Amino acid sequence: MKFTVIGAGAWGTAFAVHLARTGQPVALVPRRAEQARALAAARENAEYLPGVALPPPLEVNHDLAAALAGSELVLLACPSQALRETSARLRDHLGGGRPRLVVSLAKGLELDTHLRPSQVIAELLPHLPAGSLTGPTNAAEVARGLPAAMVLAAPPAAPAADVSAVQAALSGATLRVYTSDDLPGVEYGGSLKNIYAIAAGCCDGLRLGDNARSALLTRALAEMVRVGAALGARPETFYGLSGFGDLVATCHGAWSRNREFGFEIGSGKEVATLMAHRKTVVEGYKTAQSFHGLCVERGIDAPILREVHGILHEHKAPANAISALMTRSLKRETGR
Repeated sequence: MKFTVIGAGAWGTAFAVHLARTGQPVALVPRRAEQARALAAARENAEYLPGVALPPPLEVNHDLAAALAGSELVLLACPSQALRETSARLRDHLGGGRPRLVVSLAKGLELDTHLRPSQVIAELLPHLPAGSLTGPTNAAEVARGLPAAMVLAAPPAAPAADVSAVQAALSGATLRVYTSDDLPGVEYGGSLKNIYAIAAGCCDGLRLGDNARSALLTRALAEMVRVGAALGARPETFYGLSGFGDLVATCHGAWSRNREFGFEIGSGKEVATLMAHRKTVVEGYKTAQSFHGLCVERGIDAPILREVHGILHEHKAPANAISALMTRSLKRETGR
């Protein structure tokens, strides 16, 4: 099965390396021509994934139309806020090709529209089934071939045989891929966990201790379930890889950009300063803004999400946000 990975950041590169290692034909398409030339010459993405050699079968091609020729699966490895533009590029260069599935690797909601990644793709490519691939995966570990698991969610219109074939092609000795038919739940879980990872980082930056972080993550999971169910997802999805699994990894991993971002805020750095000097994307920053707007619009109670939004977009001090959470009215613990 031929794959095309559009986007050569850390995650797009890592996944292309994984596919090449399993023997799948794969083309990696950087956005910038100079980046494509550098990757092809050095056989390494020194900018985003240093120290990982690109396997010889992995094709690096800036010519999107050529890379898409004969492709059966297209993976969009770009930030969620760039997904609409990337989908438009794909539409304009696809020609007469018809992949079995177009899959987003993004974890976030689009600003203003509050659309999930697969919904953005479907707006631009209504004739193609759009899915999502997510889970607790650090790019460097996947690229190095360390064991990991993910979940592939496809829309109801996607033929079951195609989904099974894609699942088999994505999987290998070091990556096990499960499937789900709860596409909203899988995408909401992968997006929400970035917001809570920022909160966990704030806790660590404030030196609040293990008790506080454990309580935060427990209540964050309950909030994920409540928010997701209110938006039409199945509650049980959030106890799987795209919810609980990714929440644990992103809130504890030293590699997590969202957790590190929260840590720096909790340590006293200004949000505006951190955003002004960033080279890589912190998905939780804009996703918190989008989800907060969606929850307000739908009347969904999400206190942790609300406080993270306050810290990121309303200049609220992290210590004051913690105080607001701790002094809320007392209630009975439930799963939601």
